[in-house]
Order: sequence, then structure tokens, then C-alpha cells
Amino acid sequence: MKRHILFPTDFSTNSWDAIGYGLKLFKDEECTFYLLNVVRLKASTMSNLSNKLLKTMENNALKELLEMKDLIEHNNTNANHDFQIILSTKDLKNAIQAAIDEFQVDLLIMGTKGATGLKEYFFGSNTVHIIKSIKNCPVLVVPEEFNFTTPKQIAFPTDFNRFYDNKELIPLKQLADLYNSKIRIVHINEAEELNDVQEYNINMLQSHLSDYEHSLHWMPKYDKKTVEINDFIEELGIDILAMVNYKHSFIEKIINEPVIKKIGFDPIVPFLVIPE
Repeated sequence: MKRHILFPTDFSTNSWDAIGYGLKLFKDEECTFYLLNVVRLKASTMSNLSNKLLKTMENNALKELLEMKDLIEHNNTNANHDFQIILSTKDLKNAIQAAIDEFQVDLLIMGTKGATGLKEYFFGSNTVHIIKSIKNCPVLVVPEEFNFTTPKQIAFPTDFNRFYDNKELIPLKQLADLYNSKIRIVHINEAEELNDVQEYNINMLQSHLSDYEHSLHWMPKYDKKTVEINDFIEELGIDILAMVNYKHSFIEKIINEPVIKKIGFDPIVPFLVIPE
């Protein structure tokens, strides 16, 4: 099965880190990788010179994209990898959505922040915006300066309040298939016992994952969930974190909180966000 993977890039070190991780993750797979750059003029710079300025920016971006593509192809050893470039004048969200739709993208891989260097408690504002708005493609977020390690273990936190259907779990399974990874299901105990709905959901989740090596892990509630998840990642040597982003989910609660009140989640490993 050929995969179609999209890398949005602003040519920053952070976006290079994400590209490097993605190429290593899929080093043995047949893939088409799309390198997407967006060229936009701010409204404040619109003037009689704007068309000329935009053309210059497009030419510069195209040159950088071609140089990036050449450099990657020169250093990439998999003959089953091919690379395409996309230059867009749409805003980032619409450019990404258009690429996903046109090229049937299976996975979007991006860094935690762009060249602006803005650092929020969660991810950079662009990354948060994309996670909130892209509903038909999983997003793999790669922490800045993260060195690739073979993903032997994937953590999947859940409160068991929601039923996951098999289709939603496909991105998790496809990730596990790459390196025969173990799936660690993590539950933070907020009540003494699970209710009937949670019991049913746990059984169904395990049934969906019956062909995969997986285990259940119960953690006492001793701190913020964000802290506990990172503790779990460190203690078990987790290589990738994966969650489904649905209404009232843990992810939604984080990214929808005002910056001042943000509970702060800076994952220490790549984070797969699966849309509902």
C-alpha cells in the first residue's frame, strides 16, 4: 500500500526536524511525500507593489522548495520514496486541506512550531489551529529537536467514556504495523470503579486490538493528566503518544483553553492526533 504523506514546511529547523523524523519512520515503506509551503502577504502590506512583491516571494519559495526536494532526494536511500512540491497562496489551513483532498493524504506530519519561534504551553499556534480544523486526516506532531527512535511502544490514553469504532483506530494500527509496536492503553483512575459503559468500551477496544500486542495500565490520579501522561511516557520508555480528538476529549480540552489558563502540555515524544 502506497502512502501519501504531507509535510508543511516554512524551511525552519523545526519543520526540517519533522521531515527527518517522517522519512526515518517510513524508511522501508512505499511513499509519496509532499512538501508544502505557503506564500501569503499580510493585509497590512497590500499596496500597488503587492503583486510584484508576491511574485518575488513565490519565486524565492519555489527555489527553496526545489532545493529542499533535491537535498532530501540526494540523502534518501529508499527508491520507493518520491517527492512532490506544493506552493500555495492560500492560508495554511486551507492549503493543507486542499492538499489532503487533492492527493488523498494519509498522514500530515508537522513540527511543534514555525519560524516565528512563538512557544505556547501546548504547541505553536499554527499546529493547534491545524489540529482543531483538519477533520479528515491524522496529524503527527514532532517535538523540536526530537531524535528518531524506533517506535517500539505507543501509548494510547483513554478514560473509556467513549466507544471507539474500528475505523477510528486504523491510524493507530497502521502506526503499530510499521515496527510491530506494542500498544499501551493508559487509564487514569478518577473513580474507584468503572461504570458499565466504561466496562463495555474497554472490552470493545481490546477486541479491536486483539491482533496487536497491547496491555492495560491503570494510573492513580495524583496530578494533572498532562503531568501523569508524560510521567507514563518516561517510566515505560514510550516512543509515540496517540489519542483520538473528539468532542470533550482530553486534546480538545487542552487546545480550547485560553492561553492564560492553559494546563500546559508539551509532549516529550511525537504525538499522533487522530480525528474523530
